[in-house]
Amino acid sequence: MEKALLVEVKLKSDKTPVKESIEELEQLVTSAGAKVAGVLTQQKDATDIKFCIGKGKVEELKELCRTTEANIVIFNNELHPSQTRNLEEALGIKVLNRTELILDIFAQNAFSREGKLQVELAQNEYLLTHLTGHGIELSRLGGGIGTRGPGETQLELDRRIINTRITKLKKELEKVKISRETARQKRKSSNMVLISLVGYTNTGKSTLLNSLTAASVLTKDKLFATLDPVTRRLYLPSGKTVLLTDTVGFIRKLPHTLISAFRATLEETIQANLLLHVVDASSPYMEDQISAVYNVLEELGIVSKPIITVFNKTDKVTDKNYIEEMKQKYYPSAAISALNKEGLKDLISLLDEQFLSS
Repeated sequence: MEKALLVEVKLKSDKTPVKESIEELEQLVTSAGAKVAGVLTQQKDATDIKFCIGKGKVEELKELCRTTEANIVIFNNELHPSQTRNLEEALGIKVLNRTELILDIFAQNAFSREGKLQVELAQNEYLLTHLTGHGIELSRLGGGIGTRGPGETQLELDRRIINTRITKLKKELEKVKISRETARQKRKSSNMVLISLVGYTNTGKSTLLNSLTAASVLTKDKLFATLDPVTRRLYLPSGKTVLLTDTVGFIRKLPHTLISAFRATLEETIQANLLLHVVDASSPYMEDQISAVYNVLEELGIVSKPIITVFNKTDKVTDKNYIEEMKQKYYPSAAISALNKEGLKDLISLLDEQFLSS
């Protein structure tokens, strides 16, 4: 198992608490299959042009690498290729940034042909924007975080060949989109209503789908465990049958290359009649996560769709008054425990009464 040192340069303009930001990075590292060896943070007005962190912090980081025996450094910041190169030369070990880490997790969790195509597209689009001054990084060898996907031989390809590959991947995904559109048209002709589960990653969307529809979607306590959309039928008390779709979870500062690459998958959300926004009620950063989801929905142009907020994992919350306050704030809403199947009847009734009884 790789041992990773986590680094974040906290800009004074960024209002996200350092603790929240680092805890999320730790979750990402764990999801990637590595162990956190230590954390180094620095607050600055602007990132350093050469190293992102200050020169003194580079020496501190180098010593920390030695004492913890870390074999990889992961920045919670976006690094310019030259910064990555300078850091690797100074530290003598591999350096990744947040986007590369997320891309790696996606590569591990892509099992379907569509998922693999989408991840490869995102990796190639990211690589294309980081070719300039990328000489030494292109020859980085070895397994582990940041090397899954297209592979090192692909990293040695020039811009023209990468562009050709991107074009081919987009054509393949377009075929998937056409196939999905055909299925959607059939649903429309039968007046079938589509409900899309959205939310921050690891809030329990897949568990909720399983509990409501007896589906068998993979559920793990890790970020981005589910990438491929899964659709199941849900039978409401009124006799109406709806389709419930689980899609990829969102995250704060979700890389734009991923939103672009997963457009075909997210099309299910875009076409939905109703969104079920699943929230982790037990998270101390719940409202920040809600804001992050709304930012992505706004980017997709669907923030105005009807939304029911589902406060999940309430079995882990002791302050029930707080949950009631949040339910009123984000009305219409429901409080449930998808794992323990608590509150599901109320949620189903809410679906029937508020949106789907006509």
